[in-house]
Amino acid sequence: MSNPQQLRYSKEHEWLSGAEDGVSTVGITEHAANALGDVVYVQLPDVGATVTAGETCGELESTKSVSDLYSPVSGEVTEVNEDVSNDPSLVNSAPFEGGWLFKVRVADEPGDLLSADEYTAFSGS
Repeated sequence: MSNPQQLRYSKEHEWLSGAEDGVSTVGITEHAANALGDVVYVQLPDVGATVTAGETCGELESTKSVSDLYSPVSGEVTEVNEDVSNDPSLVNSAPFEGGWLFKVRVADEPGDLLSADEYTAFSGS
Protein backbone atom coordinates (compact mmCIF):
# COMPACT_ATOMS: atom_id res chain seq x y z
CA MET A 1 0.00 0.00 0.00
CA SER A 2 1.41 3.37 -0.94
CA ASN A 3 0.24 6.77 0.25
CA PRO A 4 0.38 9.41 -2.51
CA GLN A 5 3.23 11.84 -1.86
CA GLN A 6 1.30 14.93 -2.98
CA LEU A 7 -1.33 14.54 -0.24
CA ARG A 8 -1.21 15.44 3.45
CA TYR A 9 -2.68 13.24 6.16
CA SER A 10 -4.35 13.53 9.56
CA LYS A 11 -3.81 11.22 12.49
CA GLU A 12 -7.54 10.36 12.19
CA HIS A 13 -6.68 8.78 8.78
CA GLU A 14 -8.13 11.41 6.45
CA TRP A 15 -6.19 12.77 3.49
CA LEU A 16 -6.17 16.30 2.07
CA SER A 17 -5.21 17.40 -1.43
CA GLY A 18 -3.37 20.59 -2.19
CA ALA A 19 -5.68 23.57 -2.63
CA GLU A 20 -6.87 24.64 -6.07
CA ASP A 21 -8.32 28.16 -5.85
CA GLY A 22 -8.48 27.68 -2.07
CA VAL A 23 -10.47 24.41 -2.30
CA SER A 24 -9.03 21.05 -1.16
CA THR A 25 -10.41 17.54 -1.51
CA VAL A 26 -10.84 15.25 1.53
CA GLY A 27 -11.04 11.47 1.71
CA ILE A 28 -10.03 8.62 3.99
CA THR A 29 -6.82 6.68 3.54
CA GLU A 30 -6.48 3.19 2.16
CA HIS A 31 -5.29 2.14 5.64
CA ALA A 32 -8.57 3.40 7.16
CA ALA A 33 -10.69 1.89 4.38
CA ASN A 34 -9.06 -1.50 4.92
CA ALA A 35 -9.51 -1.27 8.69
CA LEU A 36 -13.20 -0.42 8.28
CA GLY A 37 -13.97 -3.27 5.92
CA ASP A 38 -16.64 -2.98 3.25
CA VAL A 39 -18.19 0.50 3.49
CA VAL A 40 -21.96 0.28 2.98
CA TYR A 41 -23.13 3.80 3.93
CA VAL A 42 -21.64 7.29 4.10
CA GLN A 43 -23.04 10.38 5.77
CA LEU A 44 -21.23 13.43 4.39
CA PRO A 45 -21.46 17.05 5.52
CA ASP A 46 -23.90 19.27 3.64
CA VAL A 47 -22.70 21.66 0.95
CA GLY A 48 -22.42 25.06 2.62
CA ALA A 49 -21.76 23.55 6.06
CA THR A 50 -18.80 24.78 8.07
CA VAL A 51 -16.39 22.07 9.22
CA THR A 52 -13.76 22.42 11.92
CA ALA A 53 -10.36 20.73 11.89
CA GLY A 54 -10.33 17.67 14.14
CA GLU A 55 -14.11 17.62 14.66
CA THR A 56 -16.67 15.11 13.41
CA CYS A 57 -18.33 16.08 10.13
CA GLY A 58 -19.86 12.80 8.99
CA GLU A 59 -19.95 9.05 9.39
CA LEU A 60 -18.86 5.90 7.58
CA GLU A 61 -20.69 2.64 8.18
CA SER A 62 -19.16 -0.67 7.21
CA THR A 63 -19.99 -4.31 7.65
CA LYS A 64 -17.66 -4.25 10.69
CA SER A 65 -18.45 -0.97 12.45
CA VAL A 66 -19.47 2.67 12.32
CA SER A 67 -16.72 5.28 12.28
CA ASP A 68 -16.80 9.05 12.59
CA LEU A 69 -15.44 11.14 9.74
CA TYR A 70 -13.22 14.02 10.90
CA SER A 71 -12.33 17.10 8.92
CA PRO A 72 -8.57 17.64 8.58
CA VAL A 73 -9.09 21.40 8.08
CA SER A 74 -11.54 24.17 8.92
CA GLY A 75 -13.64 25.73 6.19
CA GLU A 76 -16.82 25.60 4.14
CA VAL A 77 -17.92 22.47 2.27
CA THR A 78 -18.23 23.31 -1.43
CA GLU A 79 -19.05 19.88 -2.86
CA VAL A 80 -19.77 16.30 -1.78
CA ASN A 81 -19.08 13.19 -3.81
CA GLU A 82 -22.53 11.98 -4.88
CA ASP A 83 -20.92 8.92 -6.50
CA VAL A 84 -19.80 7.75 -3.03
CA SER A 85 -23.26 8.42 -1.61
CA ASN A 86 -24.72 6.20 -4.35
CA ASP A 87 -21.92 3.59 -4.21
CA PRO A 88 -20.11 3.63 -0.83
CA SER A 89 -17.83 0.78 -1.96
CA LEU A 90 -15.81 3.40 -3.89
CA VAL A 91 -14.26 4.32 -0.52
CA ASN A 92 -12.70 0.83 -0.48
CA SER A 93 -11.94 0.34 -4.16
CA ALA A 94 -10.51 3.80 -4.91
CA PRO A 95 -9.86 5.74 -1.67
CA PHE A 96 -7.45 8.20 -3.35
CA GLU A 97 -9.37 8.62 -6.63
CA GLY A 98 -13.11 8.13 -7.11
CA GLY A 99 -13.67 7.46 -3.39
CA TRP A 100 -12.97 11.04 -2.26
CA LEU A 101 -15.62 12.37 0.15
CA PHE A 102 -15.96 16.15 0.02
CA LYS A 103 -14.31 19.41 -1.05
CA VAL A 104 -13.74 22.28 1.34
CA ARG A 105 -12.77 25.93 0.91
CA VAL A 106 -9.98 25.99 3.46
CA ALA A 107 -10.16 28.75 6.07
CA ASP A 108 -7.61 27.29 8.46
CA GLU A 109 -5.22 24.38 8.21
CA PRO A 110 -3.69 22.90 11.35
CA GLY A 111 0.06 22.57 11.48
CA ASP A 112 -0.03 18.90 12.47
CA LEU A 113 -0.92 17.36 9.10
CA LEU A 114 1.54 14.68 8.08
CA SER A 115 3.50 14.09 4.89
CA ALA A 116 3.04 10.73 3.13
CA ASP A 117 6.23 9.39 4.72
CA GLU A 118 5.22 10.62 8.18
CA TYR A 119 1.75 9.09 7.79
CA THR A 120 3.24 5.77 6.65
CA ALA A 121 5.45 5.69 9.75
CA PHE A 122 2.50 6.69 11.97
CA SER A 123 0.02 4.16 10.56
CA GLY A 124 2.44 1.37 9.78
CA SER A 125 1.07 1.19 6.25
